[in-house]
This record gives sequence, structure tokens and C-alpha cells, in this order.
Amino acid sequence: MTRETRTLPAFEAGPVEVPFTILGWSEDFAHDTTWNEHSHPFHELLWNERGASTAVVGARAWTVTPALGLWMPAGTLHSGSAIAGTRCRANFFGFDTMTSISETPAGVEITPLLRLLLERLADTGLPDGSRAVTEAMVLDVLTPSPRELLLHMPVSELLRPIADAVREDPGDPRTLADWASQLGVSPRTITRAFNTETGTSFARWVAAVRAQHAVALLTRGWEVDAVAEEVGYRSASAFGAAFRRTTGLTPGAFRAR
Repeated sequence: MTRETRTLPAFEAGPVEVPFTILGWSEDFAHDTTWNEHSHPFHELLWNERGASTAVVGARAWTVTPALGLWMPAGTLHSGSAIAGTRCRANFFGFDTMTSISETPAGVEITPLLRLLLERLADTGLPDGSRAVTEAMVLDVLTPSPRELLLHMPVSELLRPIADAVREDPGDPRTLADWASQLGVSPRTITRAFNTETGTSFARWVAAVRAQHAVALLTRGWEVDAVAEEVGYRSASAFGAAFRRTTGLTPGAFRAR
């Protein structure tokens, strides 16, 4: 499949002359697309009308979907990618017109109300008064969410083979004991490394990888049973339980409609 690479500049946070407090952008992607590491002078809310995309800041990777967006503070260096068929949406918030809702990237739940307000702002014929009211309502309801599809990537030589294998095949059945035997170390060594580098256990990290991959498949229209098998669960119920523990949402929340 053709992959497109786009290069964008890096800007420091700062005021930029814009006609509105909140500007909107959208694009349909016919090909898998990646963006280099870049930054904007304004704050950015990333979300999708359909499909899944990824934003990466350092060793942290977020999955962006129609249900869960990502707040990117002005000046934050990030790279990204979107799978073919995704309709990406973004809203840009003037640096000098609002205080960032978070000093660091943060998940944002794209509620029906927030979606309607953002879609209303996409109307270029919206009267100035109506636009100002709608922008004020967006700023009023826009808050960080404890729900986010975030993956902390391990970086050590010890964990890199595990990370590469699981991300390549989220259904990889190897357990902590299997990996310890293959790498010639104790399970305790791998456990300590995962806790240190990712802030979570091996099992929870694998569950997060599987959840991110599952979301990409669900947004493409895959059935839950097929997704469960693809990401290594023996049943849809086991997958659903693990998915809810990881994301706080059901797989159905991400199913393409």
C-alpha cells in the first residue's frame, strides 16, 4: 500500500493572527500517511470523524479516534500517522485567546455535545455572533479526560525485542516467562524494567498495545469477534473485559457506524 510522508515545520508557542478563536481543519486520507516531528504556535485538538490515527510525543504514543481525541499544547513537538480511510479532524485554538487545558498532551472525550459544537464551527457561513457563542461553549465544555489510549514505549535494549514483536503482532501469545527464557534473564528483571520504563507491568503494557490495535480495526468496521481473535484473546467476552479495563470504554464505542 502506498504511504505518504509529510514534512511540517516546528514553531514555538506564541500568538498568531487568526480570524477566529477556534479554527477547524479536516482531511480524508486515501493512503497511510505519516508526519515528521513538528509543532504549532497554537493549541490543537486532534480527533477523527472516522478511522484511527496516532500522535507520538517522545516515548508516548496516543491513538486518536472518533470517541477519544488528544489535546496538544502549543509548541509541543510531536509526530503522527493516519491509516488509509481515516477522516482526520483538528481544531486550532489561539495561544493568546485561552489558557491551555493541560500543560502536557491530554486525552479529550469527544462527547456528542462537543462534536456538535465543533461541527457547527466548521460552517464558514456562521454569523460572527453565533460563532462567538459557539466558541465560548466549546471552551466551557473542553476538559481533559482520564480516558486515553496512551502507550509508553520502552527504550532499553532489553525490552526492545519484546516491544517490537508485540507491536508487530499484538496477538503474540508469549508470556512474561516465555520472554525471560528467550532473552536469558529472570522474569523479575523484565518486570522491573517494564515498571521503570513504562510505569506499568508487562501484562498491562501488552493489553494497551492490543487495545490500540483493536481500536484501529474497530474503526475500520471489523466485527468484535474477529478483532478479539486478531489481538490474541480466546473469546469476545475476554477481549471486552480486558478492553474496558484498559480504556474505560466498550469495544462498541469505537465500532465504525
